[in-house]
Parts: sequence; structure tokens; C-alpha cells
Amino acid sequence: MSAATTQHIYLDKQHPAVWRALNGLGLKVREAADAAGVDRKTIELLHVRTSQLNGCAYCLDMHVRDAVEAGESPQRLAVLSAWRETALFTEKERAALALAECITELQDHTAREREEGYARQHLTADEFSVVSWLVITMNAFNRVSITSHHPVRRDR
Repeated sequence: MSAATTQHIYLDKQHPAVWRALNGLGLKVREAADAAGVDRKTIELLHVRTSQLNGCAYCLDMHVRDAVEAGESPQRLAVLSAWRETALFTEKERAALALAECITELQDHTAREREEGYARQHLTADEFSVVSWLVITMNAFNRVSITSHHPVRRDR
């Protein structure tokens, strides 16, 4: 293999207009989340959980920091991947996390209906829609970072 075929292509740098459009979508989704009353801690929990499921180190690094900045506790972040096994999350957060997993993993029809039904019991229509958009958008960002091999920089 030549150096040209092993060098990573940063999709965001290769097509910056497309990257700006994705960021614009992210901003619109954040505005919708604010309007629907979804708080920043919940938004960051969804970003972290989606990034955990996708294995996106770059996004995990960024959104764990953002979650801490938003006031999220290290304990809840530490157990987030096992959120179903703890009582540390509210019913609304659990519903949002269940929906996030359902969307990210694209479960079978029966599992999707069960998880969406659970989410609908605890989320308003606006919250359900916003959580869905937050997760859909985060999945797109994860895929850009994973495909681009965006590096996680060491703390200084």
C-alpha cells in the first residue's frame, strides 16, 4: 500500500460545505431541544450514550467533557453504559436513553415498538421528536469522526 492509500481523509476538511451543513443541522436540533425543554445534561447524556454504542472515541472525549461542564456527575457518566441496571436516572432520562439505543442500534420491529412505546409514556411528542433528532444527528457526527479517524488529543 502506498502512503496515499493509508493516509486518513478527514471528511470535514475534504468537503467543508457538507460539514458546515451537518453542523447547521446540529444547531437547529439544539434550538429545537431548547424549545422543547430538553436540558443540556440530558442532551449530553444522549450524545455520550450514542457515541458509546458507536465506539466513537473522538465524540466520547468531546461530549463527556461537555457533560461535565453541563453539571453531569462522574458517577452517572461512569455507569451510563449500564443505565438500565441503576436507579440513578429519572424515568424521562431512561425513556430518552432507551429511544437513543433503539435508534442507534436499529433494533427489530418488535423491540423498536416496545422501546418507542416506553419512550412515548414518558416523553411528550416534542421531546420524543427532539430526542430522535439529537440521536440521528449524533449518529451522523459519529460516522464522520470514525470514518475520518479523528484523533483524540492527550490532555496537556
